[in-house]
Amino acid sequence: MELSEYLPQRVNSGHWLASYTLERLRGLDASVEIVLPICSLGTPYRRIAELGELVLPPLFHEALEPTLKRQIVAQIERCFPYHELTPDLRESGPRLRVIELPRVDLVGGLHPQVLAFSVDTAVEEHGPHLPLATDTIQSYGVLTQLAADVGALTLGPPVDYGQLTWGLPFGFSIDFTAPLLSEYVSRFVNALLDWQEPTAIYVVDVHGSIVHREAIVSGIQQSRAQRWAFRWLHEPLVEFASQRGDQHAGGVETALVEQISLELVDPSWWPARIDDIAAGQMSFEKAVELTPNLQDFVSYARAHSLNGIVGDIHNYERLDSRLLLERMLTVARQDVEALLRGESQQPQQDAGRNAW
Repeated sequence: MELSEYLPQRVNSGHWLASYTLERLRGLDASVEIVLPICSLGTPYRRIAELGELVLPPLFHEALEPTLKRQIVAQIERCFPYHELTPDLRESGPRLRVIELPRVDLVGGLHPQVLAFSVDTAVEEHGPHLPLATDTIQSYGVLTQLAADVGALTLGPPVDYGQLTWGLPFGFSIDFTAPLLSEYVSRFVNALLDWQEPTAIYVVDVHGSIVHREAIVSGIQQSRAQRWAFRWLHEPLVEFASQRGDQHAGGVETALVEQISLELVDPSWWPARIDDIAAGQMSFEKAVELTPNLQDFVSYARAHSLNGIVGDIHNYERLDSRLLLERMLTVARQDVEALLRGESQQPQQDAGRNAW
């Protein structure tokens, strides 16, 4: 699978839905069909992209069994493109179609020393100016640069679904519950072990949910992986992000995506309309207050002119994006070097909270 054919290259362009912004997708009507593909790990991404005008990240046969597949598809249908708590939007919005491609034989056996991939929420709104795949963009921005520096690191395909809450009231976001995510990650890791036969597995994410991260770690622990590590790549950025109330799609994530590629930030919004973006953001405190009751969150979001950002876009003006990316690279490099020395994440460690 050629990752360059899949990872977003330009915002609001191409067949991959996760390359688009919430603002652009909100303009879609009931005449538009969005495809959810189920295929093999060996299916070329270009083949998957041909399935429709807009295509969601794939689910993989090798990480599914019949019950899990039914449960995951049902959960996606509850969330996407609009949550079932917003029936009027679901009625007027685009339609979801599941297309299942036949399994293909996997040609692997590359035996990489360290096989790296991310588990991120690539179908999660990130305001009017950033694409849905903002989290995956950041994770692979780090992994791609690290692979160029460390020859022993090989990049594998991402898991582009995860646990989330804040995106659901705004639409075009998909929540895997924690149990579904754990089982899918466990089966996905086992599939990679059988396919590529790596010595070690390195898993990263940037999504802020502790529930999401702990589900990832639980899934890896349930897999057959013996040498592995997990890293929340935003861990070294806490002083610039959460300590400033800048949690989601605000200044930090905008700076990082812009540093990775200017082509991935919508120029019709950024940077000239930063004040318009700020006017539609929600405070972290309000998001925390609303999180326990999704119906209240949905009602509040629909009653106010909100754009899906939970944070502070003006935090961008106090950031050095090169420093942020270098901090992420530094911890990732240390993790991979430890794996190459034969060290591994210990199962008793709470990697979901402490990350290493």
